Amino acid sequence: MKIIQMPDILANKIAAGEVVERPASVVKELVENSIDANSTWVKIELKEAGLECIKVSDDGDGMAHDDAENAFLRHATSKIRDENDLFHVRTLGFRGEALASIASVSKLTIKTSEGDSAGTLLRINGGTLVEKQKSDARKGTEITIEDLFFNTPARLKYMKTIHTELGHITDLLNRLALSHPEIRFEATHNGRGLFRTSGSGDVLHVISQIYGMNVAKKMLPVNKETLDFKIEGYIAKPEVTRATRSYISTMINGRYIRSIPLTQSIIRGYHTLLPIGRSPIVVLSITMDPILVDVNVHPTKLEVRFSKDKELFSTIEGLIRDKFREITLIPEMVQKPVKKEKTYQESMQFDTKKAEEYTPIPQYKVLETPVSTLNQQQVINEKLPSHPSDEVKQTQEAEVEEEIQVDTEKIIDQVDEHKVPQNDRIPQMYPIGQLQGTYILAQNENGLYMIDQHAAQERVKYEFFKAKLGKPTNEAQELLIPMTFEFSKQEAIFIEQYKEELGKVGLFFDQFGNNTYIIRSHPNWFPNGFEEEVIREMVEQVMHEEQVDIESIREDAAILMSCKRSIKANHYLNQDEMFRLLEDLRHTTDPFTCPHGRPIIVHFSTYELEKMFKRVM
Repeated sequence: MKIIQMPDILANKIAAGEVVERPASVVKELVENSIDANSTWVKIELKEAGLECIKVSDDGDGMAHDDAENAFLRHATSKIRDENDLFHVRTLGFRGEALASIASVSKLTIKTSEGDSAGTLLRINGGTLVEKQKSDARKGTEITIEDLFFNTPARLKYMKTIHTELGHITDLLNRLALSHPEIRFEATHNGRGLFRTSGSGDVLHVISQIYGMNVAKKMLPVNKETLDFKIEGYIAKPEVTRATRSYISTMINGRYIRSIPLTQSIIRGYHTLLPIGRSPIVVLSITMDPILVDVNVHPTKLEVRFSKDKELFSTIEGLIRDKFREITLIPEMVQKPVKKEKTYQESMQFDTKKAEEYTPIPQYKVLETPVSTLNQQQVINEKLPSHPSDEVKQTQEAEVEEEIQVDTEKIIDQVDEHKVPQNDRIPQMYPIGQLQGTYILAQNENGLYMIDQHAAQERVKYEFFKAKLGKPTNEAQELLIPMTFEFSKQEAIFIEQYKEELGKVGLFFDQFGNNTYIIRSHPNWFPNGFEEEVIREMVEQVMHEEQVDIESIREDAAILMSCKRSIKANHYLNQDEMFRLLEDLRHTTDPFTCPHGRPIIVHFSTYELEKMFKRVM
């Protein structure tokens, strides 16, 4: 007979290969059991990153004597009774494999009690029960794992350094704490504090303990509820990024999960606000009916399958986009300190008539800075004498206000061509010059602004081209001499496959030989002089897209053309050109970053400028 049934110990060791990959896997299974047991605090004690010892204690429900023994049988669980329960899983553990697998590759001791009578102590070595006795009646459970993988030395060869394994455990504990802010977690390594949370239930408090207070201050709350989903959590402002996507934490019904499509929907929500190659810090908790999610598709339950995935991903993407459209995203160059009383430097008195001889003529038109948008009190103060009496001051203020009103009306009449609907997300800025032909310098009552002129025009052009690409049919430029393109066989295959999508953005390829195509027309707003380059790059983008659809083609084409048409560095602008660019920027949908995610504007507050020059102390 060739086919035999494996002994339980051997089967458990094989199962351990799937469930117990490293010490972090053991910590995960034990802490999740503590969470399922309704614990309010969980303590994790580690020695040598868990390879020598892992001890997990909690104040949960505990187990009766018989249940404590049965918990180490393979496929023994209190979580599911029948097939119906399998599709309504509300707990973190349910398979009944973890404890048996862990016990088979370690020396395990468990002390547990329900709190109303003496508890139970069991010792299991390599899957064999070696000791059973009563223990104290403290409610909760304490499990100690020693000499992990002592009987499977081949597994030890694949363990990394202590720091690497400890990093995996710390990352795991971060996710668990973010998933369950209502539980107080404490972890130590070799007797030293490693990790601690308060259990206050405030996710933002946990974020501050993990990533620091400065990051927590730049997290934005988001929440939305539909018929199927409840989504809540925090998203970082686009200025706070990291090099990998591992800082994106997503939880489904209290379970931390990894889902590439879910992560991609979050990234799409940021759209063009993220720099290329950077990812945000995000903590999202999603609650849904368990029947809408299958958590039984991965041995460690890290991956799940959704039955309404498109609706979920679309909701998350829209939620994040809408949040960023509610707020201003101009980064401050310096952290604002706590406000304190200002002490102003005395102004110097000098002969204004002599000074006028040395005052340079401004290189901009005064009419382009309407007084009505400036701080009126500041103008009044400048026009008044230094120390007038109260009565004189009131009279003079009234006269000056009337004068300002008249001046403002004249100015508005003369710059009527610049009147456009206001965009509250970005302030009105008035250009005062350029730095190195690259950055526009502008001001208002809130301080100084530096604007990257190339990034600003990229944003304006991107939104223009994106809108045009959505309706290209009636704006075609017929070519007197068709453009001829020779493509590789691979490129030709992609052109044939996505001919319909390319046609929707105004590119109609007619085959003219094996791998040769001609273009008889293209949209008349294609960048002049860059038509052939743009068409070729659009084909290349189609080839390298993970998922090709009309939206992705429009997106890539709009970014490409906006870059080709935008002003570059070392290009000097006159005052009218700077003003017009700033006004165009104010009326874009997302005026804070270019399509590649680089910031467009940075702000130096008046307070910081005064502080630099010691005008305030």
